[in-house]
Amino acid sequence: MIRPNGPPSWREKFVAAGAGIAAVWRTESSGRVHGGIALLVVVLAMGMRVTLVDGALLALAIGLVWVTEMINTAIETVVDLAQPEMHPLAKRAKDIAAGAVLVAAGTAIVVGGLVFGPALLQL
Repeated sequence: MIRPNGPPSWREKFVAAGAGIAAVWRTESSGRVHGGIALLVVVLAMGMRVTLVDGALLALAIGLVWVTEMINTAIETVVDLAQPEMHPLAKRAKDIAAGAVLVAAGTAIVVGGLVFGPALLQL
């Protein structure tokens, strides 16, 4: 939102971004699932004392999933606003956005397997 006396401040931008993250957490069950899995991955990584590089790969994978989930939610929200009734193009846009989340989650699973797999196989 633009203030009457100019563009929003950095503080206002961060508050708005935080509100967006909170909205996904509150309204999207898949966002909460991704958050819970991310927390488990972080705890496991700390317990296994993964290397700095492996930790960075895990952080990137977690971030990728969260970013795609948030973009998916934004696309679905805008599509619902623009086209409340079922329309083939609205469905297509939503399906593609959901597919992006699936690709990101699959990528995160592969990264997790590569990072944790060798140690878990030894158990």
